[in-house]
Amino acid sequence: MRFVAFVHKDPGSCFGVSFPDVPGCFSAGDTADEAVVNAVEALAGHVRMLREDGQSDPHPRKLDDILADDTLAEERAGATIVFVPLLLDRGSTKRVNLSLDSGLVEAIDEAARERGMTRSAFVASAVRNEIVG
Repeated sequence: MRFVAFVHKDPGSCFGVSFPDVPGCFSAGDTADEAVVNAVEALAGHVRMLREDGQSDPHPRKLDDILADDTLAEERAGATIVFVPLLLDRGSTKRVNLSLDSGLVEAIDEAARERGMTRSAFVASAVRNEIVG
């Protein structure tokens, strides 16, 4: 699930990120890329807090609906629009079966070993990095 986010940059400030479908969820970073990476963590943390408070999860609207929403005109003004994935750590693992070329598996194992990681941890980290961008 991906949420539309607005990235703003005011003179003399860092980049700020807001979510039109997640009121109260904000993030920032010194660069636009850093702000978006931080927004992934902010979104997950915000949804976790909503759940802890017994509130329902926010639902992302389609980009066309957000662009057509006149109440967001001021917030959209000058913003760069990005999509931020909701990546929730559930605190449990799930076994999956993947089919990969044996040469790729060897490369994964070598890269994981060089980093002191298991194959699973390495693949999970690589997938997370690919999703976040």
